[in-house]
Amino acid sequence: MAVGGKRLRAVALAATVLFGVAAPAPASADPRDPGLLQCQGTESVSYQPGIILRARPIHITVDGRFASCAGGDGTVKSGGYHEEITLVTGCNNLLEGFRSRRTYTWNTDRSTDDAGPRHSSDSSTADISGSSTAVVGQVVTPVTGTVTDGRFQGHSLLQVIPLPQPSALQCLGDGLTGTTGVTTLTIL
Repeated sequence: MAVGGKRLRAVALAATVLFGVAAPAPASADPRDPGLLQCQGTESVSYQPGIILRARPIHITVDGRFASCAGGDGTVKSGGYHEEITLVTGCNNLLEGFRSRRTYTWNTDRSTDDAGPRHSSDSSTADISGSSTAVVGQVVTPVTGTVTDGRFQGHSLLQVIPLPQPSALQCLGDGLTGTTGVTTLTIL
C-alpha cells in the first residue's frame, strides 16, 4: 500500500474511533489474517503520590479493561492490560509524549467439544507511543503502535483514551490520585 494510502486509512481509522462512526471490517485476502478488531472499555489510572503542580516522581498504575471486542477472526471477546511505571511529572507536563511496550491479554471463546465454549486467553505485545491534548476538560491521549509479538503480530493499532483533566484545586492541593475514562482500541 502506498504511503498516502496508509495515511488516509489511518485518518479514517482515527475518525471512526473518535466519532463512533461504524465502519465495516475490510475483507482479508489471507484467511489467516484476522482483519480489523475493535474493543470498547475503560481505563483507570492511579497516581502515588498524587499529581500536583510541581513535577515529582510519581508511581503510575494503569488498568485497562475491554468489556467487548468485535471483528478480527471472531475469537477475541474481551481483554485488558496492566502497567506500572514511575515518571517525574506534574500538572504542568501531563501532556508530554511517551513511548512504551504494552501487553494486551485477550479472552477468547473456542468451542472444541459439545460441552460449550471453552475460554482461553492469549496476548499481543505492542510498541506504542502517544501524546496528550487538553480538550474541553479532558486529557485525550491517542496511542499508536505496532503489535510486535503474539496475536495480531505485524498489525497497527490505535487506542484513544480520554480522561478527566485535573482541576486547579487538585493541582494546588493534595493532588490528583486517580481517574477513570472510556477507551477504544482498534487493531488493523
